[in-house]
Amino acid sequence: MKQNKKSVTTDLIPIETIKNKILLIRGQKVMLDRDLAKLYGVSTKRLNEQVKRNIKRFPEDFMFQLRKDEFENWKSQIAISNYKKMGLRRKPYVFTEQGVAMLSSVLNSERAILVNVQIIRAFTKLRQMLLTHKDLKRKIENMEKKYDQQFKVVFDAIRELLEPPLKPKKRIGFKQN
Repeated sequence: MKQNKKSVTTDLIPIETIKNKILLIRGQKVMLDRDLAKLYGVSTKRLNEQVKRNIKRFPEDFMFQLRKDEFENWKSQIAISNYKKMGLRRKPYVFTEQGVAMLSSVLNSERAILVNVQIIRAFTKLRQMLLTHKDLKRKIENMEKKYDQQFKVVFDAIRELLEPPLKPKKRIGFKQN
């Protein structure tokens, strides 16, 4: 039985799994080298070797290494025991959407190509969701300007739903009274 080409690419890795691995760092949507390596079915070392062999294909806007403060912040978000298990001795590289697209040219396996298609689709869906959210917000603001105070309560409630309040960060450690 011959499988449809589209079903092969969509069944390989659920798009939600990919979306959960897309992070926002320096105002850009990126993916960690270790997450990409896992998706591609290669070791992080192999992925980074291929990138270094083809470094001209990866300018700063395609790939960058986390700064010390970014790395420390990222480490604090994962359990310390997991961090030690991962064996991370160096700051990870992160790849933007363009960098991920370029990876398919340096990791030339069938799996890399199929996974790459899915990752690019995930980036595209995220972009579409953000644009839809911005369009909705703009339309509400326009309606708010158009109608008078009688709808102010409704618009305030909608705005609260669109922008949930920021939660204050909980302090870690012992608190003296």
